[in-house]
Amino acid sequence: MTRRLAVTVVAAVLTFLGVLSPAAAQNASWQHVPVPAQVRPQAALNEAVALGADRAWAVGADAVGREAPGFPLLLRWDGSGWQRQGVPGAGWQGELLSVSATSPSDVWAVGRDTAGAARLLRFDGTSWSESRAPRGVLLTKAVSGGGETWLIGSRDGAQVLLRRDGRVWRELPVPSGAVYGLHIRAADDVWAAGATASGAAVSHWDGQAWQQTVVDGFPRSAVGTVLAVSPTEVWAGGTAGFVGGPVGRPIPPLLVRFDGQTWSRVPVPADFGSVTSLATSGSGGLAWVSMARSQKWGPPGTTPPLIPGPDFLAWDGQSFAEHSEPAVPGEGDSQTLNLAPVPGTSSVWSVGRAAGPENTFAPRVLRFG
Repeated sequence: MTRRLAVTVVAAVLTFLGVLSPAAAQNASWQHVPVPAQVRPQAALNEAVALGADRAWAVGADAVGREAPGFPLLLRWDGSGWQRQGVPGAGWQGELLSVSATSPSDVWAVGRDTAGAARLLRFDGTSWSESRAPRGVLLTKAVSGGGETWLIGSRDGAQVLLRRDGRVWRELPVPSGAVYGLHIRAADDVWAAGATASGAAVSHWDGQAWQQTVVDGFPRSAVGTVLAVSPTEVWAGGTAGFVGGPVGRPIPPLLVRFDGQTWSRVPVPADFGSVTSLATSGSGGLAWVSMARSQKWGPPGTTPPLIPGPDFLAWDGQSFAEHSEPAVPGEGDSQTLNLAPVPGTSSVWSVGRAAGPENTFAPRVLRFG
């Protein structure tokens, strides 16, 4: 299929990366990794987490629209290939939305069944089991870091944040507006990416209260991913938004950086699209940015006027190097790619959904390094 020409962009949420030198990022390339043959057509992956070179998990949905509304999809990387894993429960239909881990024996996945009920799964290092989801909460995302695991969800239309405290989930205050992503450094050092009526916003939790800052005041702007390198280096990415205009009007990407005092916008080599993931290097600094449907204005006279932009950006501390996802026979380009680093290595996974034949879609797994 031809490279993307669509000009619509969706805001998205984003993740992490692995250890890369600038030279490695320049010389290496992203490679396509096939999913197991038993994963049926019309499948998609939402998120992944890696715990080592031979341990990673990816979650999503399988057979969506073929055996509507589809089944939860759980994959495990064993160092040589991806293997499908059984999902605990009585053969429920639905989707797994997110996966995170504090260790190989403490992995969490959240999803939703066709009845609208939340599904919460836990892997203890040996097997998966179903855990009781917080009552009345519709879960959308699990985030781990700093020995912590938090859940993002909603109850009766109001957003909910929950923190794992021993054997129970404790509800916490929520910053105003919407929260789309979290970065957890410690129980008293948590950053939230989201949006308010005033624009894109980043909030910081100090263990007692949230302090919120509007990082881009343009209407309908939002950030879906945040990465806190240190108290004086925090990044957030999403879309800059727009006001009015025709349906399908392109939306510019948004990448902002905090230096400990102020937030400033960072230019990226794309005119339209969305920043979907931010990921660190081995030293803890920003190394990768992933993009969704990025586009650039072509040279004068180009028809159509937009050309494909980068799918990934490698940051060397001063500038970005552009990377594209590999072409996959019989499939089109990815809609969203979320990053998952492999600890202790220079590798990073990226999972998502790609365009398939005849207006279908297909799971997409890529690896760098």
